[in-house]
Amino acid sequence: MGWKNRISQAQDRMTGHVRQTPVMSARIEGHVVSLKFEQMQLTGSFKARGAFNTLLQTDVPEAGIVAASGGNHGAAVACAAAALGYRARIYVPEIAGPAKIALIRAQGADLHVVPGAYAEAAARAAEWQAATGAVQVHPYDAEATVAGQGTVFSEWEAQGLEADTVLIAVGGGGLVAGALGWFQGQRKVVAVEPQTSCALHAALTAGAPVDVDVSGVAANALGARRIGEICFELARSNALDSVLVPDTAITEAQAVLWREFRQLVEPAGAAALAALLSGAYRPAPGERVAVLICGGNIAPDPLG
Repeated sequence: MGWKNRISQAQDRMTGHVRQTPVMSARIEGHVVSLKFEQMQLTGSFKARGAFNTLLQTDVPEAGIVAASGGNHGAAVACAAAALGYRARIYVPEIAGPAKIALIRAQGADLHVVPGAYAEAAARAAEWQAATGAVQVHPYDAEATVAGQGTVFSEWEAQGLEADTVLIAVGGGGLVAGALGWFQGQRKVVAVEPQTSCALHAALTAGAPVDVDVSGVAANALGARRIGEICFELARSNALDSVLVPDTAITEAQAVLWREFRQLVEPAGAAALAALLSGAYRPAPGERVAVLICGGNIAPDPLG
């Protein structure tokens, strides 16, 4: 089955379980830009789509569900599990931060915070899965996850998307893989990564997924040490464009989203816009650009 069909089926499957998020057009840096505010999704990020799509087609055993996450995926899995009546055990690293840890706890999951970064949380989740038989929901490198994330783009097109190019932040690659699977080369997709967390850019440079060091303001959401195999293969076969942005550009994009649109967005959620604002991506004259705002779980929580 092709990716278009998988994503269309995911959209049908998730009807009534996830939100349709709003879109708007605005003039930014002299360009008319289409924005989609996916940070308004359940639990504050696009991750709810992949979580629901996975669990809605999974035979969940008595041991329940386990997931490792930098924060947003864990909250999404916990939310989907609670909505569908399953137990969930979530592992997150300390760098997830107090706001995302509190969000996961609020969903009712059995939460375990471990030292280190995402890789350490993933190792603990794998150990629990092996010991108990729990179903693991992968944050980015699984077909059901990618198809779920791809519904962002099928939905956006149904909302009247007019763009030649779509800018998308990348961590492990599930979201941009969903975009590539849906658009099938009909629109240019540009992957945007922080300079200090760039697993996809490193893989494209090396010709294969490689481990990278991760740090910076968006590391708790975009800090995958190795890009997913699904994303890498789709990126390579689609000649995906990849750009890098510094932390200063990301924080400036956060400020612009607040000043101009009154949208409070986490660093990862602002990374795609940072590429446009900083000049890391420069549209050609007349090029129609779209930017996905993908996460809103800022730390600390502005309302406590």
